[in-house]
Amino acid sequence: MKYKRVFGLVLDSVGTGAAPDAEKFDDVGSDTLGHIGEHFAGKLQIPNLQKMGISNLRETPIEGVPAVETPIGYYGKMRETSAGKDSMDGHWEMMGLPVKHALNTFPNGFPKEILDKISAFSGRKIIGNCPESGTKIIAELGEQQMKTGDLIVYTSGDSVIQIAAHEDIIPLDELYKICEYTRTLVNGPEYTVGRIIARPYVGPDKDHFTRTANRHDFTLEPTGKTDIDYLQEAGVHTIGIGKINDIFSGHGIDEGYHNESNMDGMDHVDHVMAEDFTGFCFINLVDFDAMYGHRRNPEGFGQALMDFDKRLGTVLDQMKPDDLLLITADHGNDPGFKGSDHTREQVPLLAYSPSMTTSGSLGTRSPFADFGATVLENFDVTGNGVGESFLSELK
Repeated sequence: MKYKRVFGLVLDSVGTGAAPDAEKFDDVGSDTLGHIGEHFAGKLQIPNLQKMGISNLRETPIEGVPAVETPIGYYGKMRETSAGKDSMDGHWEMMGLPVKHALNTFPNGFPKEILDKISAFSGRKIIGNCPESGTKIIAELGEQQMKTGDLIVYTSGDSVIQIAAHEDIIPLDELYKICEYTRTLVNGPEYTVGRIIARPYVGPDKDHFTRTANRHDFTLEPTGKTDIDYLQEAGVHTIGIGKINDIFSGHGIDEGYHNESNMDGMDHVDHVMAEDFTGFCFINLVDFDAMYGHRRNPEGFGQALMDFDKRLGTVLDQMKPDDLLLITADHGNDPGFKGSDHTREQVPLLAYSPSMTTSGSLGTRSPFADFGATVLENFDVTGNGVGESFLSELK
C-alpha cells in the first residue's frame, strides 16, 4: 500500500541497547531504554509505545513494559553504519547519506589557531576549551562569562564546537554570527566538524543558570544529496519539525518549524496533521537528549518518555487510513551509563497505520537508510540506492 502522508518521528537519543560495534566507542553495556526501565523499577508507563511494540523489538523487555501479544503495527531495530554517533550522522544516514569518514573530535581541546580566529572575529576572549557537560561548564564559568563577556567554548565526545554565552551579555544575533563564522573554519580539509552549536543561557547566578530554547545548530553542509532532496525535487512536500532544518542545513525542506520543547514539537505535529497535504513530515524531539541524556538524568528522561507517550496517543487517534507513522531514534544517550556523551546503540523502529491489518517484526535493519528508502518507495521517488525499503512488509 502507498500512503498519502508519512510522519517520521525521531526520539532523539532513545537507544535500545549497545550496537555490535559499541566496543569501538567504549559503549559496551549501554542501554538507554533498559536502564530507564530499571530506574523506574516497573513504574514506567508508556502504553502507546508498548502497544506499538517497543518491548517486542528487544531481547529483554523494558522493565514494567512487557511485550504485547499482538502489537498494532510493525516493530524492529536499526543498526548504524556511520563513523560517528552524533545526531548529524544518524539523521544523514536515515536519509541515505551515511557518514563514512570520522569527523574531527577534540578530546584535548581545540587547536590554538581556531580559537585565535574566533577571538579575533568576535573581539572576545575564549574560556573553557575542553570536553565537558554543557550544564556543568556553564555553572563553572557562567558568572565569569557574565563579568568579562568572554565566550565559553567547549566540546563533547562528538564532532562539535559549542559556544555558550548569557543572552543578556551577548545578544543572540551576535552569538549566531560568531557561530556562523566558526562554521566557516571547520569545513575541511584540515578540520571537518559536524556541528557548531550556539548554547545561550539565562539566569542571575550559577545556581539558577538555564540553557534556553534559542539553541541553534550550524551543521556541516550535506556532502551529497539526501532522500529529502530527492523527495523535494520530485515535488513531494517536505516538512521539518525541530532541529531537522538545522541538521540538513535547510536542504530539501519546504516548510520548517522550530521547537521550544518536546511538547511544543508535538503541538507542531498536531498542527501539521490537521493540514491537508501529501508528503513527508520529518520530526525531531530533542529534549530526551539535551535535557536528560547528557545530564545523566534517568528520572527526567523517563518522565519525558511518559509525557511523549500521552501525546502519541493523540497522534494515533488523529491518524487517517492513508497516514503512516514511523518512530525511531538517531543514537543512544544512556542516562544510566558513564560519562555524558552519546552512546553507540541500536535504535527502535516502529511503524503504524490505521489501515494495517496485520503486525509483525521488521527484524534488525542496517543501515539506518532503510528508513529513507521506505519513504522514497512510498512516493515513487528514486534516490541514490542506499538502503532497502521495508514498505512491502507493511501489510
